[in-house]
Amino acid sequence: MKKRIVILGAGESGTGAALLAKAKGYDVFVSDFGPIQDSNKEKLKKVDVPFEEGNHSDDLILNADKIIKSPGISSTVQIVKNALAKGIPVIDELEFAFRYTTGKIVAITGTNGKSTTTMMTYHLFKEAGLSVGLGGNIGKSMAGQLVDEDFDWWVLECSSFQIDGFTDFKPHIGVLLNITPDHLDRYDYNVENYVASKFSLFKNQDKDDFAILYTEDNLINKNLDEHLFSSKLLELKFDDLPYEGAYANPSGIIINLNERRHTFSQELLTIKGKHNQTNAMASILTSKIARIKNDKITDSLPKFKSIQHRLESVGSIYGIEFINDSKATNVDAVYYALEAFTRPIIWIVGGVDKGNDYSQLDAVSTNVKAIICLGKDNAKIKDYYKDRCPIIEETQSMQEAVEMGYKLSKDREVVLLSPACASFDLFKNYEDRGNQFRLAFQLLEREIELKKLSQSC
Repeated sequence: MKKRIVILGAGESGTGAALLAKAKGYDVFVSDFGPIQDSNKEKLKKVDVPFEEGNHSDDLILNADKIIKSPGISSTVQIVKNALAKGIPVIDELEFAFRYTTGKIVAITGTNGKSTTTMMTYHLFKEAGLSVGLGGNIGKSMAGQLVDEDFDWWVLECSSFQIDGFTDFKPHIGVLLNITPDHLDRYDYNVENYVASKFSLFKNQDKDDFAILYTEDNLINKNLDEHLFSSKLLELKFDDLPYEGAYANPSGIIINLNERRHTFSQELLTIKGKHNQTNAMASILTSKIARIKNDKITDSLPKFKSIQHRLESVGSIYGIEFINDSKATNVDAVYYALEAFTRPIIWIVGGVDKGNDYSQLDAVSTNVKAIICLGKDNAKIKDYYKDRCPIIEETQSMQEAVEMGYKLSKDREVVLLSPACASFDLFKNYEDRGNQFRLAFQLLEREIELKKLSQSC
């Protein structure tokens, strides 16, 4: 009799897990409490996987041998609680996919920077000619890709929610970039629970594996001694050169590995800010563990483009640069963005507040010359900055925000969308917000160009 797997959630990861489970001979059923995208329905129908939407039916779910749930579904959801009470294992899509790959895993986590680091690492591996797949919290489902193809290496972005669903998952290289309080509603509002989730990425590693950590991060450093590592610990640092790991100073990034030193110029980096130096250190160090040659890394770094919506330059008008940092949905991410620029900043901020403490930005907000509040409720931002910033404007229109930014700025200044907030008051998601910022810039650029042409006629 076939073993039964139930998939909770029919997004990218859930649909991918369903396709892999079907290909491996399981009896598969998919249940999504919300609507299922038509494209995913078609994929499930094509391989005869039954599904339900708008409901979780106990009788169709609680007879499973195993449940694979979407990372977005909390373990406190009733159907998950019922499954756990019955002793049904509940795992993540990456945990399931891990069981069907022979490749080595690079797993990257952190409150901020994991998307950029994942993409940069994948870029360096790909450019070096390695057989490499991309997945996790970015790109296509790892499980779905495994239906057709395996790779020698997998570079995976891992959220804490995904890590919570790991039992046997073992990365050959695990990376922890930073930890700042986030998603605490999923962790009983206890930051220690969130920290434990991040550190558990390394729990299954052995002496042949590598753990890369930015040990100057406050919460990582504070909790380092409480977690035992069976793997080889490598540090990312700015204050001093670690015995083994990576170090960054204004002139370059130095890798110390296996008693050999490798140096890469900062001029090779296309991404801005100290936080991106941390990301680059992690990516380059990971590449050296994978035995990628220095000349390949040197050739590849200048070709790397920042991911969309994360300190992404959308263009310049008369020397005024417009930066899309819509993915910065918390104060810590905005800290990195403000720190990245020494030029005066016109800062577009606001949205659905996540309990933000704007005092955390005091050290890096001194070059903010104007604030444009973009959101339905801007009272908290205006109240905090009313005596700290000379110019505060307010709007609920992205087009108007971009036009305001242009009017308030001068040559060599920056108009920065870095919201510190969720996007759901005015936009579908942070991608929609970033795309509207880019479109508003393009419309403004066209308007200025047409005006210039009319004046020259």
